[in-house]
Amino acid sequence: MKMTTTTYVILGLLALRRWSTYELAKQMKRSIRYYWPRAESHLYEEPKKLVSLGLATATREDVGRRPRTVYEITDAGRTALREWLATPGSLPLVEFEGLVKVLFAEQGTKDDLLQTLATIRADAEATREHHAELAADLAVTGGPFPDRLHVNALVLRFMWDQAETVIRWAEWAETVVAEWPDTATQPAAPLDYALGDR
Repeated sequence: MKMTTTTYVILGLLALRRWSTYELAKQMKRSIRYYWPRAESHLYEEPKKLVSLGLATATREDVGRRPRTVYEITDAGRTALREWLATPGSLPLVEFEGLVKVLFAEQGTKDDLLQTLATIRADAEATREHHAELAADLAVTGGPFPDRLHVNALVLRFMWDQAETVIRWAEWAETVVAEWPDTATQPAAPLDYALGDR
């Protein structure tokens, strides 16, 4: 079985503590979904993969009347995680449907484009608000892993800056597009406003 980044996301979480699948999902919704959304969709497969590879164990426990499976990392899992961490990571791959719609905007209406830009901005503002709430919680409680706050702060800063960049870009694009007569007519010197002083 191929180890993917998603596999290592689960392995990394298991290196922190034992988790049930429900707890893993809750932790991913807290922050990981903003920079690795694939992990949520594979949440039920990846821990089982880790068990089959000998990198985690699965223990069935009863919680009230409901059984649950709790996963825990093995020594081999910790070794595999350390080896993966020792290799360089790649740059972000952007998956941004709204930007694809902007790319083909001349095929639609100016109102469609402005609505797309407004939605992008609103979504980025909501993401920034989530990050602000997360930062406030971390400042007060240290989060579920206060001993890892220094590492979490690095990731939080990237996510904050990314949301800020999207908001800034969307506001700029809305201002530019508002001046267009329509999406099919090319304004004079279109790269001047796109590249500015660069």
